[in-house]
Amino acid sequence: MTQTRDLGVESGVGVTALMVAAARAIETHRPDSLAADPYAEHFVRAAAASVAWPTRPWEVPDGDADPLWGRLGRYFGLRTRVLDDFLLHAAATGVRQVVLLGAGLDTRAYRLPWPAGQVVHEVDRGGVLAFKDQVLGALAGDPCAPVPMAPAPRRRVVAADVGHDWAGPLMASGFDPTAPTAWLAEGLLLYLPPEVELRLLRTIDDLSAAGSVLAYEVKLGLGTFQSRANPVYAAAREQIGVDLLALFDRRPRPDSIGLLGKLRWHVTVRTPYDFARCHGRGPRPEPDDALATNRWVFAAKP
Repeated sequence: MTQTRDLGVESGVGVTALMVAAARAIETHRPDSLAADPYAEHFVRAAAASVAWPTRPWEVPDGDADPLWGRLGRYFGLRTRVLDDFLLHAAATGVRQVVLLGAGLDTRAYRLPWPAGQVVHEVDRGGVLAFKDQVLGALAGDPCAPVPMAPAPRRRVVAADVGHDWAGPLMASGFDPTAPTAWLAEGLLLYLPPEVELRLLRTIDDLSAAGSVLAYEVKLGLGTFQSRANPVYAAAREQIGVDLLALFDRRPRPDSIGLLGKLRWHVTVRTPYDFARCHGRGPRPEPDDALATNRWVFAAKP
């Protein structure tokens, strides 16, 4: 695919969206894949920052032993599957409104089997969404494209920075605060200042009708010095030039889980390893583990 100009994914946190897309592309082609995203590789090939990255398992010389595309890549594959299941379960129980906060290059609006009447709001910075739409538009207009564009539900793109006012643009897109909503913040809170994380959750609560559900990923801290020296971080710097530790907000994390409890949400906290055991694949604990402080939080508003 012809590379696009830089529209928000070539530097900073934007590059991490490409990193996750590459991991999803690799996961898609694994014989024991947990999740499939046939669009992911097209984002990787369209950006100058990632055009040389692997998108197939056999393009990773060390396979699962590679700290970045093996272990961390499998983490992203597992996370994708678990959060796909979360959203589809919400839809199956009648929730017809989804909000993806920090939607990045995810294509759930296209690749998941949504029921009739589903609405998916994608909230992210304008540059990221413009890059995404440019790549998807090229696929839709290319009769020789190997990936046909699947019919999407009512996808509504909301160009807004989640660190500032995003509720106003979301409401302007047709969001209905009187209807139950499935909220998802995947790979987002790790990069936000503590006060922004808490403000985002309070805003979600303000906009959530009874029956709404929420899933998000949080990193309780950066761990010990030894865990910060984990090969995952070194591999990201050396192989793709992404310094994850520099991108993470390094201040002490707020008690977002406690906040949700005070707001009367029913909260369940799981580790990635809980789901790795459930699915029989995914990352396992290791010494000085870079993933040891990662938690996946699921909440429901009665």
